[in-house]
Amino acid sequence: MTDIKDLSKIIASKGDNPLIMPTENLQSEEDIELERKLRELKFKQELRKDWILFIVRDVVIFPAAILFIFAASGYSLFIHIHG
Repeated sequence: MTDIKDLSKIIASKGDNPLIMPTENLQSEEDIELERKLRELKFKQELRKDWILFIVRDVVIFPAAILFIFAASGYSLFIHIHG
């Protein structure tokens, strides 16, 4: 990382009008590590949310809807047969 910074300073200082390099854009190792951990945490939260939605939707709601449809159609068939 220091090679890139040194090279950018060399390039910026060439010519009659040297460029000003902002130093606040350069991140320290701790900042990079914190940002990586934050991205991992966000990913885990999204994954957990996706799993919860999967369980609620695909394991609870869809089977309940199918059981309701079977119960309603069975009741209707029973009424038509015995009615």
